[in-house]
Amino acid sequence: MALQTSFTKSLSIRYPIASAPMGGEAGGALAAAVSNGGGLGLIGAGRGDREWLTREARTARESTVEPWGIGFLTWAIDADAVAFALEFAPAAIMLSFGDPQPFARRVLDSGAKLILQVTDLEEAHRALDAGADIIVAQGSDAGGHCGENGMGTLSFVPAVVDLAGSTPVLAAGGIADGRGLAAALTLGASGVLIGTRFQATPEALVSADLRAALLDASGADTECNRTLDIARGAPWPHRYPARTLRNEFLDRWRGRDEELRSDATALREYRDALERGDLTAAPVWAGQSVGLVTAIDSARDLVATIAAEAEQALTRATAH
Repeated sequence: MALQTSFTKSLSIRYPIASAPMGGEAGGALAAAVSNGGGLGLIGAGRGDREWLTREARTARESTVEPWGIGFLTWAIDADAVAFALEFAPAAIMLSFGDPQPFARRVLDSGAKLILQVTDLEEAHRALDAGADIIVAQGSDAGGHCGENGMGTLSFVPAVVDLAGSTPVLAAGGIADGRGLAAALTLGASGVLIGTRFQATPEALVSADLRAALLDASGADTECNRTLDIARGAPWPHRYPARTLRNEFLDRWRGRDEELRSDATALREYRDALERGDLTAAPVWAGQSVGLVTAIDSARDLVATIAAEAEQALTRATAH
């Protein structure tokens, strides 16, 4: 069963699978491995650090001849960051969390595909108005930052598909295997964007301890919070909380965000723990599908595995 969709055709890739541009964790090696596996690998350039992006984009270019892209946090960049990224000739630029309008035309004029992530229908309307080539509909199941609307992926994706018309939609949030891809396709999506599962690969820029934490966790071990952003001093817009694994710091400060903001001692101790990579305090971004992460597999092999699982799931579904 072929898994060709409007998404795969638009980027000339084999499988309707993209890796999420996880800021600072999705580097050039991960993007290249996913692209070499037949998906679309995306570098997580976050707020646009040029030195980091230069290194990782060069790694991607040297490691694959397949299409790959770069993702940014829309609220944290300026037009120069997008222009700089386009110098590396990515096949796509993905913008998440914020108004894409100031950057959309520059991307579209470059010939790169404009991928816009949305967390509610208002953002979906805005993405279409901006000329998105592809929309990512992110449900609240997702790891890392997400919208505060609370709509799960299963409910949110069909609503965006209906709104988007002929514009391809990728489902994101709570998807970690081929069954999730099959489900997304039956909802009308043209593919999936996967984060947590690709985080647990050798190519991701994460520590061995963090990979082990993902392997040990279940979906019930995650929660949405703003607490860790407050502790880190990360200026995320209030409308975008983050889903992370629970940890000791969260247990201590849950429900006390305003008190934490003004506790200089607690903030200093937290940032010291962060520098040590102490996972009793540091955020481990993880979606509700984290319990499906049971092994550390290469990202390249993982793409083919997910695709094969999806084909099997769709075959089973049509056999009943």
